[in-house]
Amino acid sequence: MKQTFFVVFILLSIIFNIKAVEPNPIFTAVPSLTIAPDARAGGMGDVGAATSPDVNSQYWNPSKYVFMESEAGVSLSYTPWLRSLVDDIDLIYAAGYYKFNPRQALSASMRYFSLGNIQIMNELGDFQRDAQPLEMAVDVAYSQMLSEKFSASAALRFIYSDLNNGINLGTGSDMFPGAAVAADISAFYQTPITLTTGKGNLAFGLNLSNLGSKITYDKNATNNFIPTNLRLGGSFDYDIDEYQRFTVSADVNKLLVPTPNATTDFNKVSALSGVFMSFSDAAGGMSEELQEVAWSVGAEYAYNKQFFVRAGYFNENELKGNRKYFTAGAGFKLNVFQLDAGYVISTSQSNPLDQTLRFSLSFDLFGLKNLVK
Repeated sequence: MKQTFFVVFILLSIIFNIKAVEPNPIFTAVPSLTIAPDARAGGMGDVGAATSPDVNSQYWNPSKYVFMESEAGVSLSYTPWLRSLVDDIDLIYAAGYYKFNPRQALSASMRYFSLGNIQIMNELGDFQRDAQPLEMAVDVAYSQMLSEKFSASAALRFIYSDLNNGINLGTGSDMFPGAAVAADISAFYQTPITLTTGKGNLAFGLNLSNLGSKITYDKNATNNFIPTNLRLGGSFDYDIDEYQRFTVSADVNKLLVPTPNATTDFNKVSALSGVFMSFSDAAGGMSEELQEVAWSVGAEYAYNKQFFVRAGYFNENELKGNRKYFTAGAGFKLNVFQLDAGYVISTSQSNPLDQTLRFSLSFDLFGLKNLVK
């Protein structure tokens, strides 16, 4: 049904601030997979490839889990999305890990993205019924420490997207739920360094995510790329004294999806071919390819590993989505639980991401087990 698809397309376009007069952004299905789910990273400009390990590393770089101090932990995050526009779009994210020995870990996560309520119309524009579109993903990862400083990980993911709850009116443009499978490959390296003014830790991370099948909403008549992404990051922790630590981090990421053009039939392009095309297919050549690279920087101040203050900045080229925003955040840790919050302050005009909040609550299960003994 054309009316349903049009409404959903407009809503997803608003999420990423796509400008109709500049049709240069890269389009993918299931764009909710690119939304940073947790409050810590959300308060640091959406960085996470090489930041210090935490419970929510599953999204950013699961290789970090083997360096966690605790043997097990879980986290629940909530984001009331696009509150400046609507009041019924939400992202819920849960993650957890278990180190079954000092060098190996299993981890998993689940995300549920509700697109709120959408009215289903027929070809004449008459209201038929309401639908509650949703996107969700479930994944599991295995990480292995390959040396005292280096680790790697592989993850498998199942993706499900239902944009009209299976409600169809018998027209030739009916939509159906779509599903896809994908994999992540990541690596993490960290090493302590000694400066004349104190000790620190230097880290680098890589995460190739959502490398998998395409997804279809019309029983394979057409198909769509999912947001395969390459993220690279670096981070530096500096111990000011025995109680205070300061961290500065940076990430760059690029969607490994072909740039839209009028001459290529992307239904005939495989997901793997699309990855290779994404490095050299932009009409503007290398200059446009570089425009498709988004970057972010973030900082965190920690006192006694209990109180945290964060800030960051995210930048995306104005021709490729124009998401530009500052972030701020704070966290508090007490015994076995930690509460974090992140906030977005947009710098681009009419950006619907402005005033977006994230909340995360995490638990140290190993510490909780010792506490109740």
